[in-house]
Amino acid sequence: MSIEEALTLLSDEMSIAFGGNALHRVPMSFVREIAKSDLKNLHLINTAGAHDVDLLCTTNQVAVVDAGFVSYESGYGLANYYRKAVQEGKVKSNEHACYTVISALRAASYGVPFMPVRGLEYGDLIKENNYFIRVEDPFSGSPVTLVKALSPDVAVIHAHQVDKNGNVWIQGPLFDDILLARASKKVIITTEKIVNKEYNSAKQKMTKIPGFLVDAIIEIKNGSAPCSMYGEYDIDDEILRKFTTGEMDTEMYLAHYKKNRRW
Repeated sequence: MSIEEALTLLSDEMSIAFGGNALHRVPMSFVREIAKSDLKNLHLINTAGAHDVDLLCTTNQVAVVDAGFVSYESGYGLANYYRKAVQEGKVKSNEHACYTVISALRAASYGVPFMPVRGLEYGDLIKENNYFIRVEDPFSGSPVTLVKALSPDVAVIHAHQVDKNGNVWIQGPLFDDILLARASKKVIITTEKIVNKEYNSAKQKMTKIPGFLVDAIIEIKNGSAPCSMYGEYDIDDEILRKFTTGEMDTEMYLAHYKKNRRW
């Protein structure tokens, strides 16, 4: 499937979860295609977001973000476009802890409406985020926090290899990508390479996401750039620095990747 065809699976006001974590194995090529589209009022779901969320805030396509963390890693500072959008009231931020996003996704993957979690006994998260509620544990009588399930309409995950049947292989850290695939209504996989190897028992053991969960696969070389891809390429420090400092605006950034498109 082409990336343009995969975009037709998306629509305004959808909830979209991006795989990877912070600046690592994020499906940035697909994020850039969203940034060039007319999609609007999107609801983004991330355990730990960074460049993906920040970029889409520059194009005013984001309405809501549910995340435990949205920021670049220490070398690049805060996600200032996201921060500005929240401060100006353009984006509603439903602040989580990372583990409450995971708990909410886990509830969705189990087909239940909520998940009990430890903690959140202090602070203002429960008051500020209507995804949380404190109730009485019917067994012990003690208070317990519940987090509402999060079931993304679409998960977009970048992988090292996918076979022609959609079986996904990922090297290195898996982050919460397997959970995303199970919790989401549709799954789009972008991959460094589509392979035609026979699906045998050895490969079955290596499969991280089975093909029956996958709705679309797209081969995109360097599909995570300027983020890193374990065993393939590192972070593009120059591009990230220029983007985060404003030296490269969104138009220049998208033009750079259009010129260097590899699919």
